[in-house]
Amino acid sequence: MTGIRLFAGALLLFLVPGMVVAGGFQLNEHGATAMAQGGAFAARASDLSAMYFNPAGLAQLSGLHVALGGTMILPRTSFESVLTNSIDMVKQTFFIPNVYASYALENGLVFGAGFCTPFGLGTEWPENWAGRNRAVKADLKSYAVNPTVAYKINDILFAGVGFSYMWSNVKLSYFPDLGALQGFAPNGKVALDAKGNSWSINGGVIFKPLPELSIGMSYRHSTEVSFEGTATFTSMGQLAPYFPGGSGTTSIKFPNQIFAGVSYKLSQNTTLEFDYQWIGWSSYDTLVIGLPTGPVFPLAGRPLQATSKSPKDWNDASMLRLGMEYVHNEWAFRMGFIYDATPQPNRTVEPLLPDANRFEGTLGIGYKVVENWSIDVAYQLILFETRTVTGPLGGDLNTFPGKYQSTANLFGLGVSYAM
Repeated sequence: MTGIRLFAGALLLFLVPGMVVAGGFQLNEHGATAMAQGGAFAARASDLSAMYFNPAGLAQLSGLHVALGGTMILPRTSFESVLTNSIDMVKQTFFIPNVYASYALENGLVFGAGFCTPFGLGTEWPENWAGRNRAVKADLKSYAVNPTVAYKINDILFAGVGFSYMWSNVKLSYFPDLGALQGFAPNGKVALDAKGNSWSINGGVIFKPLPELSIGMSYRHSTEVSFEGTATFTSMGQLAPYFPGGSGTTSIKFPNQIFAGVSYKLSQNTTLEFDYQWIGWSSYDTLVIGLPTGPVFPLAGRPLQATSKSPKDWNDASMLRLGMEYVHNEWAFRMGFIYDATPQPNRTVEPLLPDANRFEGTLGIGYKVVENWSIDVAYQLILFETRTVTGPLGGDLNTFPGKYQSTANLFGLGVSYAM
């Protein structure tokens, strides 16, 4: 595999990031209240994070609401293969913010706007590890603004729609695998800096046939992101003329999503909700990186730097969410559970994105400090199934076989004001 082909594969993966917080490369932690209940929030959507989970929920709010919060994420991953002992990914900490505001009119219309991080995080492995030709360090920052409008049709039916604009920046570095040419540039390194933006729409409804029963459904449309970036090769020795780097382009079609939930008040103080989330990951099937064609390398009779096509063949996936809330005076106690199925087939698992099925537990507390101010905290533990991939002899055709083990700890905090 030439360096530029590996560069293209790395670029493709990190333009569609996510790492360890949701199956595939999405983030679902957009509010401490929902997070503490396992994200089971589509049927109630009773605070400003409704802009993400179900915009119809905004129609349940009156007056002015403002919320500020964020989630701290501490992922941990190790890799082991027959060629190397277990090695740990470099410890990192990430913070994803969220800001929301809404205002309700007397005619039932509610206008809101939110700011969140729908995709992000990164990975970092030691520079001398066995997979240095596949991944060393990557960092992605992705932000979205989501203006929303909701309407209370009557006491039992609510509807909402939203528009979102997202912008992203990704930085990536690693040591390219030059195969038989490695001796010409043993310490060659490539760095990538790329940016992209896109827009999408979302909508939802909430139906309350009984005071204690709420049924909600929402939809987020797929969005295609166009990225433009620059690849820079350094320490390439005699191969430097054949790896000029330059600008590159690609487009990624992010999946559409469906949330469906049922919430039921077991008593005056206790509410239980079950949600199902479907993600159309089959949109991530084949990706193409366009790069300037470099000079022909005489020994190969072709350029070493050229456009690359990479098959991914991901599958549609599902998440199951269960959440419970108990309210007593100014206090709210919450807990939840998530099962998150990976969409990634064995043959495309690698250090850049070692995904696996996850089992997740959540806990949280809310407290109404004074009449208009509240504070919410949440904790989430993510336990990944051990992901073992094999090489051609094992049947799944993975080019970097081994065993991945991952966990993540998440801490959420939110402060809200209502008037």
